[in-house]
Amino acid sequence: MQTVMIVGAGKGGTAILKIIKETAVLDVKAMVDVNSDAPGLELAKENGIPVGTNWREFMNQNIDIIIEVTGNEQVFVDIREARSKDTVLIPGSVAYLIAKLLEEKEELISKFRNEAYKHDLIFNSTDDGMIVINNHAKITVFNRSAEKMTGIKRKDAIGQKVSDVITDSLLPRVLETRRVEANQEMILENGLKIITTRIPMLGENNELMGAFAVFKDITEVVTLAEEITNLKEIQTMLQAIIQSSEEAISVVDENGKGILINPAYSRLTGLKEEEVIGHPATADISEGESVHMKVLQTRRAMRGVAMRVGPKRKDVVVNVAPVIVNGKLKGSVGVIHDVSEIQSLNRELHRARQIIRTLEAKYSFEDIIGTSEEMTIAIEQAKLGAKTPATVLLRGESGTGKELFAHAIHNASDRKYNKFIRVNCAALSESLLESELFGYEEGAFSGAKRGGKRGLFEEADKGSIFLDEIGELTANTQAKLLRVLQEHEITRVGGTKPIHIDVRIIAATNVNLEKGIANGTFREDLYYRLNRMPIHIPSLRRRKKDIPLLSSRLIQKINQEYGRNVEGVTEKAIEKLMAYDWPGNVRELDNILGRAIIFMSYNETEIEEWHIPELISSNSTAASQEISEATQDKTLSQLVEQYEEKMIRQTLQKHEGNKTLTAKTLGLSVRNLYYKLERYNIANNSMQ
Repeated sequence: MQTVMIVGAGKGGTAILKIIKETAVLDVKAMVDVNSDAPGLELAKENGIPVGTNWREFMNQNIDIIIEVTGNEQVFVDIREARSKDTVLIPGSVAYLIAKLLEEKEELISKFRNEAYKHDLIFNSTDDGMIVINNHAKITVFNRSAEKMTGIKRKDAIGQKVSDVITDSLLPRVLETRRVEANQEMILENGLKIITTRIPMLGENNELMGAFAVFKDITEVVTLAEEITNLKEIQTMLQAIIQSSEEAISVVDENGKGILINPAYSRLTGLKEEEVIGHPATADISEGESVHMKVLQTRRAMRGVAMRVGPKRKDVVVNVAPVIVNGKLKGSVGVIHDVSEIQSLNRELHRARQIIRTLEAKYSFEDIIGTSEEMTIAIEQAKLGAKTPATVLLRGESGTGKELFAHAIHNASDRKYNKFIRVNCAALSESLLESELFGYEEGAFSGAKRGGKRGLFEEADKGSIFLDEIGELTANTQAKLLRVLQEHEITRVGGTKPIHIDVRIIAATNVNLEKGIANGTFREDLYYRLNRMPIHIPSLRRRKKDIPLLSSRLIQKINQEYGRNVEGVTEKAIEKLMAYDWPGNVRELDNILGRAIIFMSYNETEIEEWHIPELISSNSTAASQEISEATQDKTLSQLVEQYEEKMIRQTLQKHEGNKTLTAKTLGLSVRNLYYKLERYNIANNSMQ
């Protein structure tokens, strides 16, 4: 085991020491901190680890690894220069990550062992004998029923060649032929007569992984069949057993007419004896074909056949075997298992999960497309953030998929079964936003609902709330949000009583918050609370290599929306898409592909180069024209304002005065657009 010295006994060093002791993968030789009262030193002493205030004292003890957690760059440099060439120096952040990965590894091993224990429990609970061999014909599973029937102990069988344990075993033949051998009669070395099914185990790529045999003791059944040649006598002898069985059983004669059912059968199907006895085997079937008749025709047993029986259309699984006496077919016996309740519960669970997914967060990390380095880093950071309760700040241009990341983070967190509330901070006025976020008390303002109203933070309790365009919050709302982050409580509008909440905040912005701090529009203390775990989502122009994958996924979505069957994009069309800078990011790519598909003929299956409109930045053309028209006596600031006013007027006219669409097109918040309309004195009548 490698030896390690931890330099720094603060919170970070203490956390790393705890993880190393829990995982027991490294031997801690010493822990050092200049502060003799550091908490990590006490923990080290409790575990019998030498401590000190000078790391140089321990450098001669053949230390393999030094973990530096002081955060002091000079200490790191000094240790690096003083260490031997065989000693590895690891920064605390890297060591902590490695330790956490080791901890997760131990957890996975523990889970695997638990699952293996469950599987063994299942295998050992069945009355059927079960033997599994690998592709080298060595036994890997030998359950208790197999022990009982063969008289061979499990410890003497596991790891041995199956032919050495059971001389006449035909499992090696299954490895060679790769064929299923169903319902084969066999006599074991101890004289026990069994019926066995041997099945090869094949992987996804048809590679041979082994084979297994499932077998039953049929000694008594065969003995009875040999001694009794009349099916009526069998009915008499087995009547008591069948009647007392909790399994639903039905027996038909060689012509397929019912001759025997038990009470469990009547309870399951809802059919009485007079409705089954003497009637064809199809009398109890409401959906499916008669398994009894198939068995009588083929003289072969059938297992696990799904069907519906009785007037209540019960979902069941049927196992049926032929009754053969002295080589003559005398009828068949069926055992019916009720699975309707389990299926119903599974359907309800699936439906509930779908409803929760629809009402709350709809996307997961599997829905985020991107293999570029920038996107991979963002996804890994988001996955890490999902596992912590820390506030996440998603930063990126409009259309990069910030909301998609927010959904995925919630769905990957331990809050995924609770609510996911989405709020666009720029879409609501200050007063309305405050009352929506924090709720209000009765009589807080004119028009307030009787009894007051719960706010979105209260609705999201135990879940997550996504605050989009966080940079648009007013100073008053920022102050209230800061209190939520600091104290985990809110106060309703018009109220005085604080309400405790447990909400995970995911914020997003496409504006420069640092610039907002500089010009006084965004609180610095709130910024540091929100920016605890920032995730930068790259623009599409920085990850153009993802365009083919994105196009493929977007085409699938558009096909579903428009009822089309477009298969993909040609190489020439991809080249055209890759040559564009995509100021609107993935949202603009979705728009362009959707427009191309709309104008395609229904017999066209691929988007060609000519289907895609000319991708020329109108902004750059207009800007060039504006500069050429500018006079020499205008400053750069005046030219920018002139161009900005012109673009706002043109966009407003294009959207027939719709300010929300105009703000979205220009990449502005609605509040910011109103400010500019007032500044440039642009009235509604100017757009007519």
